[in-house]
Amino acid sequence: MSEVRNCRCDICGKKCNLSVCECTHTKENPYHCEICEETISEKANITEHEQSLNDKKVHHCKICGKQFSQFSTLTRHKRIHTGEKPYHCEICGKAFAENYFLTLHIRTHTGEKPYKCEVCGKAFSQMSHLAGHKHIHNEEKPFHCEMCGKTFSEISLVKKHKRLHNEEKPHHCEICGKEFSISANLIRHKRTHTGEKPYQCEICAKTFSEIGHLTRHKRFHTGEKPHNCEICGKAFSTKGNLTIHKRIHTGEKPYRCEVCGKAFSDRRYIYVHKNTHTGEKLFPCEICGKAFSQVGHLKRHKYIHTGEKPYHCEVCGKNFSNSGTLVRHKRVHTGEKPHHCEICGKTFSQNGALTSHQRIHTGEKPFTCDDCGKAFSTKRYLRRHEHVHSY
Repeated sequence: MSEVRNCRCDICGKKCNLSVCECTHTKENPYHCEICEETISEKANITEHEQSLNDKKVHHCKICGKQFSQFSTLTRHKRIHTGEKPYHCEICGKAFAENYFLTLHIRTHTGEKPYKCEVCGKAFSQMSHLAGHKHIHNEEKPFHCEMCGKTFSEISLVKKHKRLHNEEKPHHCEICGKEFSISANLIRHKRTHTGEKPYQCEICAKTFSEIGHLTRHKRFHTGEKPHNCEICGKAFSTKGNLTIHKRIHTGEKPYRCEVCGKAFSDRRYIYVHKNTHTGEKLFPCEICGKAFSQVGHLKRHKYIHTGEKPYHCEVCGKNFSNSGTLVRHKRVHTGEKPHHCEICGKTFSQNGALTSHQRIHTGEKPFTCDDCGKAFSTKRYLRRHEHVHSY
C-alpha cells in the first residue's frame, strides 16, 4: 500500500490523501470488517460501518439463531451453548460465564455491600436487591401474577410464585432426586446431605445451615423481640411464634388428630399428641436407656446425668436445666401471673397451679388413695393423707 501523505493525485489531479485517492481509482479496499468480512477503502469508515451493523442486529448465533446488535453480546451468549466459564474466583474456585457475575460472587466472600438504602440504611450487594427493597418503604407492589392477581415488589418474586401454579420444579438434588421450584431451596437442602453449616454466631460460635436460623438465634443473646401482637402487645423473637400466639385470641386450631379428632393450635403439639396413640418412643438415652417420645425431652433428661444447667436467671443468678423452668422462675421476680381462671378470675404464675385451682370449681379429685379409696384434688394432698396409713 502506498505511503500516506497529502499531495496531488497523478490520475485525477485532486489534492488529497494519496493512499485513499488511489484506492478509489484502483478499486482497492485494504481494510477488512471483522464482523461481516466486507472490505473498506478507508480506515476511518470501518468504525462507522461496524456501528451500522450493530444497529441492525446482524450478529446471529449459528446454534439457536438469536440475533444481537453487539458482537461482544453474541460472544457472551455463545457460552450458554458451550458451557464455557472463563472467569474464576481465586478464593473458592467457582467459575462464571461473565465477569459481572464473578464480581457479585466475590462479595459473598468479602461481605461488601456497596448499595445502601437512603431511608433505613440497609445495605445490599446488588443494585437490583436495593431496588426491590425500596418498595417496602413505599409499600409499592408493581408486579402482579396474571393467574391469581397477587402482587409483588420484585419481578423475580413473580417468576418464583408462578411455579406454584404450574407446579414447575426445575431444580433437582443430584443426591436424592428431590425437586425444588427455587434454586435457593435446593442449595439449603443440599446441606442436609453435606452437613455444611456456613453461618456462625459471633457471640457463642454456634453454626447454622441457614442465615435465617442464625438471625433468629442471635435474638436469644440480644433479647430482641421485633414481632408484636396487635391485640395484647406481647412481643416475640420470631414471626412464627407470633402467628401461633395469635391463635390464643382467635381460638383457631388448624391441626387435627386423624385418630381422635383432637385439634391443636401448634403443629408441634399434634406430633407429640400422636405418640399417645402409638406409644412410640424413638429417642433413647445413651447413658441409662430410658426412651422418650420427643427429642427435646431426651435433651432435658441428659442434664440429669451431666448436671448441666445452661439456663441462667439474670436477676438472681440461679441456674436451671430447663428453659421452661427458668421462664416460670422469672415470674417470682416480675410478679407476672399469665394464667387466669375463667370462672372466678383468679390469676396464677404457673399453669399447673391454675389446673389444681379449677378443681375447686369442678369438684374433680383425680388422685385416689390405694389403701382406703379416698380421693383428692391434688397429689400433694394425697401424699399428706398417705401418712395416716403409715402410723
